[in-house]
Amino acid sequence: MSDNPAADHIQPFWFAQAMKRESNHCPKVLTQDIEADVCIVGGGYTGLWTAITIKQQQPELRVVIIEKGLCGSGASGRNGGCMLTWSTKYTSMKKIYGEQQAIHLVQASERAVYALEQFCQEHQIDAELRRDGTLYTATNAAQQGSMDKVLAELSKQEINSWQQWHKERVQREAGSSQHIEGFYSPAAGSVQPGLLVRGLKSVAEKLGVEVYEQTPMEAIDYGQPVTIRTPQATVAAGKVVLALNAWMLEQFPQFRRSIVLVSSDMAITQPIPGKLAAMGLKDGKAVVDSRIFVHYYRSTPDGRLMLGKGGNYFPFANKITRAFDQASRYIPLLRRSFDTLFPSLKDEAFACTWTGASDRSTTGLPFFGKLAEQDNIVYGLGYSGNGVAQTWIGGQILSSLVLEQDNEWSRCALVSGPKGSFPIEPVRWLGVMMVRNAIRRKEKAEDAGKGVFWWDKQLAKFANAAAKADK
Repeated sequence: MSDNPAADHIQPFWFAQAMKRESNHCPKVLTQDIEADVCIVGGGYTGLWTAITIKQQQPELRVVIIEKGLCGSGASGRNGGCMLTWSTKYTSMKKIYGEQQAIHLVQASERAVYALEQFCQEHQIDAELRRDGTLYTATNAAQQGSMDKVLAELSKQEINSWQQWHKERVQREAGSSQHIEGFYSPAAGSVQPGLLVRGLKSVAEKLGVEVYEQTPMEAIDYGQPVTIRTPQATVAAGKVVLALNAWMLEQFPQFRRSIVLVSSDMAITQPIPGKLAAMGLKDGKAVVDSRIFVHYYRSTPDGRLMLGKGGNYFPFANKITRAFDQASRYIPLLRRSFDTLFPSLKDEAFACTWTGASDRSTTGLPFFGKLAEQDNIVYGLGYSGNGVAQTWIGGQILSSLVLEQDNEWSRCALVSGPKGSFPIEPVRWLGVMMVRNAIRRKEKAEDAGKGVFWWDKQLAKFANAAAKADK
């Protein structure tokens, strides 16, 4: 596909690439009523990690997953594939959850990266996982020093995995002279997200998890057991896990003010390994700048370059619209960013662009809990664009809640439901548009080395705390 925003309903690049390896895949659809100990609604990272963790601990349980499309066709198969941690969020987590829980969450998020790598090795999942770390950078003078406070706090707690690189090394290893400051952490990397989620599905099935695709939940009847109705059959389950992420809002209106849906838009080149090597992009490091609506990029093993940018499309009333299944409507924005970062590649056309729905919470962190209407139904959502590794944590939390365990995961501070809420419509959408546009003006002025209007600075503060390092 070329730089053409008119193309309709595409499979995101990673997911399409992964499904080519399953050319004979025939989805198993639920066609008869069944009973289960646990029914998980949603076949993405969160649902699959939860199912796997439950079966590893209690293999005798009958665990069922139902997925409205194909496993991974949602956010799990269309993100940027950057494995990052929560370490850059330490100061905000400390304010929300306290010092000890902030330390725990930083350590857990770093542990998740290594656990994900080990899991893929043990189960022979070829997800193109490269734990080559991440570079968190500044691309203009206004961004410089943004890491100082959080790194000082991390060092104080002796949990700082970051090291500052001199500018020349940053520019060399990031493949761009736009970076003027950079910090490196080895607890990160990149992965082909479509291959990862399909690999998790395969492992889950080998463990005995029953996976039904193209089986959407049409209704849920509370009770004991819970009954989930699908187009052709029902599932009666003792416990239910809702792992729908951004799609949660379609059937559970109580969460409509808990998150804001926002697109993250991505573009990828054809393979150009020689050019990338000449630029210095020789491994799988994830590079993220420190603006509010971040740029993030990484290379692929076959020599492509993927660039993404968050904070673009905010649908009215948090509706999952057709825009999330089409080529990005922000191709000019992606093109400008790409050409600025990589001027030597200006003549390289995008092979594909796509967009994904990110469920951004008020804190920028996910939240978990039990439905007020039914305590045998648990949920988790709100990863805020930073869930590739963190969904492993989600799986630990949700499996602990399902199995009624008293451990570090069930006692985790994230098991507290949503923290705060966004305004009602249309105030929410109008406010979001004002903040988004103020951020764009602010960052454009900063990139040009110009002063920023006071009003734009004030509006940008509403998004700053939760948005940094989300990718």
